[in-house]
Amino acid sequence: MLRVAAVVEQCWHRVPGGTAVAAIRTLDALADRGDVDLVGIAARHRRPAPDGLGPPIPVRHARLPRRALYDAWHRLRAPSVQRLAGRVDVVHATGGAVPPSGRAALVATVNDLAFLRRPEWFTPRGVRFATRGFELARAQADLVIAPSRATAADLAAHGVDPERVRVVPLAAAGASPDAAEIDAVRARYRLPEVFALWVGTAEPRKNLTGLLRAAERTATAVPLVLAGPDGWGLDAPELVSGAACDVVRLGFVPQRELAALYAAARVFVYPSLMEGFGLPVLEAMAQGTPVVTSAGTATEEVCADPASVVDPADIDGLAAAIDAVVADDAEHSRRSAAARARAAGFTWSATAAGVRSAYGEACA
Repeated sequence: MLRVAAVVEQCWHRVPGGTAVAAIRTLDALADRGDVDLVGIAARHRRPAPDGLGPPIPVRHARLPRRALYDAWHRLRAPSVQRLAGRVDVVHATGGAVPPSGRAALVATVNDLAFLRRPEWFTPRGVRFATRGFELARAQADLVIAPSRATAADLAAHGVDPERVRVVPLAAAGASPDAAEIDAVRARYRLPEVFALWVGTAEPRKNLTGLLRAAERTATAVPLVLAGPDGWGLDAPELVSGAACDVVRLGFVPQRELAALYAAARVFVYPSLMEGFGLPVLEAMAQGTPVVTSAGTATEEVCADPASVVDPADIDGLAAAIDAVVADDAEHSRRSAAARARAAGFTWSATAAGVRSAYGEACA
């Protein structure tokens, strides 16, 4: 049995995002296998991680707070993971921060390289941190895990030997909510009877400006529901207040309610300008919710349905794609069945198997 120390500090980030969700669900599935002894590594904290994002494995906390720990790891390559976790076979940098691995093998997950391709979408500190983490992964990781072929291609373009990259797709959440759970979420958030849904962190690459412009041009005038926290580089409240369409902004929604929210939506719209995987797209599909998403990024790879993808810069095209699902019951039913069937091909057990295989290879 391999002993693995996995970074779980992102669970305490102000905006945990998809990186934290992916890491937690992957570790949960790995723990279920029973052939990996897992320990989490995190900075000093006075409180547990937010509800729904608590690591499913024991966690060893450093004495340093997050910023000091990240800076020490990336600049000084100290403190060692072994000081916290004891002997380990593998150190897994699950996204962003790359600790020193000592004599253990290093496996690094790189979710995307948007910070290199479009640094203006991020804060200067965020770009510095992510770039340094990528440089360390490129130079020191025995294997690099990418969640999609799109990210694997980006890694190769930025100097990572393709022979060191393993593509391990993510998966969607478990069981579907029942009618009572969906009704409860509808009532709690006072949702419209029919609505288009977007879920994510409000940041420039998510293309909320384009989404709102498209919603304004829909012939169906379908209300738009936005779920997710404020991020950076975008004044979401001001953007929404100036929209000439019906918009409901929910803010942060707990993980336990998201499945019911996806299931309640008529269509899920995710016109992101760049994604490494696009977990919300797959989560919506798993609930049988038709998707409209972006061509030319990893979400096109995930949904694998030409009818579901559109150029995210084509505002009229986005509006027409939304209307096609909202107005046509037959098209909605067809796309719903196709979405559910596609999502069924992605499982967390398969994700865990791919990651466990990478651990074994890195140690060989």
